Amino acid sequence: MQFQPSTKNLIINQERVARQEFKSEKKCTTVKKKTALIYCDNQFGLVDGKTAAALVRHSQIYTIVGVIDRSLTGKDAGEALGEEKRGIPIFADLGDALRKLSNIPDFYIYGKAPLETYIPNNERLMILEAMEKGMDIVSGLHQLFSEDSEFVKAAVQNGIHINDIRKSPPLKDLHLFTGQISEVNVPVIAVLGTDCACGKMTTAVELNKTLNNLGIKSVLVGTGQTSLMQGARYGVSTDALVSQFVVGEVENSVVQAFKNESPDIILVEGQSAVSHPAFMSSHGILKGSMPDGIILQHPPARKFRCDFPLLAMPSAESEIKLIEMTAKTKVIAITLSHEDMDDLGILNVIKDYEKNLQLPTTDVLNYGCQKLVQALSKNFPELKHKITRENYKLLINGKAQVVSHLKEKNEIILAQN
Repeated sequence: MQFQPSTKNLIINQERVARQEFKSEKKCTTVKKKTALIYCDNQFGLVDGKTAAALVRHSQIYTIVGVIDRSLTGKDAGEALGEEKRGIPIFADLGDALRKLSNIPDFYIYGKAPLETYIPNNERLMILEAMEKGMDIVSGLHQLFSEDSEFVKAAVQNGIHINDIRKSPPLKDLHLFTGQISEVNVPVIAVLGTDCACGKMTTAVELNKTLNNLGIKSVLVGTGQTSLMQGARYGVSTDALVSQFVVGEVENSVVQAFKNESPDIILVEGQSAVSHPAFMSSHGILKGSMPDGIILQHPPARKFRCDFPLLAMPSAESEIKLIEMTAKTKVIAITLSHEDMDDLGILNVIKDYEKNLQLPTTDVLNYGCQKLVQALSKNFPELKHKITRENYKLLINGKAQVVSHLKEKNEIILAQN
């Protein structure tokens, strides 16, 4: 069968979109961050808006120029999260955003992480509108936009790219467990949690930044769609994989990070919880990464598991026992999510956990990562030696602190500038 050139090109482009290989010729590729608008209607700052919140806090790939959430129209995204102002406005809808922004953003990111399988029709229409405006689409949903015939057709017609973060790699590129993880001779630390959407990834990102600022080469291995959107160079969305390959893909990600980067430490993002009856990723992460230590993230004020109102939350103590029974590792620190807690409540929980569980405890977003750095130094002497050799600056609560080396005591102290 003979095709006219235009028809033939359309068919080729449709195939490329389906394989996520289509790249718009109208957009130049540079090392500069691309601009992005995040859709998170009625969920920004809530549990199902965790992807949007994470991208507002940190992204190595995108410059976030706005968030769509009609319930918070006119507010600053940072302030809506209860944090410092970030200069990222919140808009009512796509039309509102495009009228007020000076340029059309490069990307439209679907920033919600709902339990539902498919997005509603009104959200489909907004995605199609974004395509018509020339915006590339990024989604972390299980619903694959690049396999949706209407979206594929619109992508071809408008010369844009669809990136499904949760699309499993081709079978030929997947890895089974090999045992090569035993060759990794630097500390591997997994940041696990007691529930979904409780701050595991935020803690991992903040600790990774702090360690690198201290001169410790740290590499973060992502295991979920949000960390990959943020720019994690190593990792895979574990819940997009056939279960046979989860352990091997996690192992391969850690091994590749070790071989390619020669890091001092590798951090592995956790998913859900080992105790959660609905999800299995944490078990694959424990088996695949074989971590030398665990940092446990916990939301003390949360009474029921998110999206599961019939399931009571586990305690930090019970989760620690389960983790240490499940894998040959130990919990070395606890980090808190301060949702629904005031400052005094957070401090009281920190004091209680440190007394009763005998583990350093902190809220990373409020108090920084210094306790985590100290816990790592205590448990891994090679890191302690590297950290304490010189003076570094550690940012805690927005203020520069100096980490000083006391030769006579051979320990870290924090001194105000």
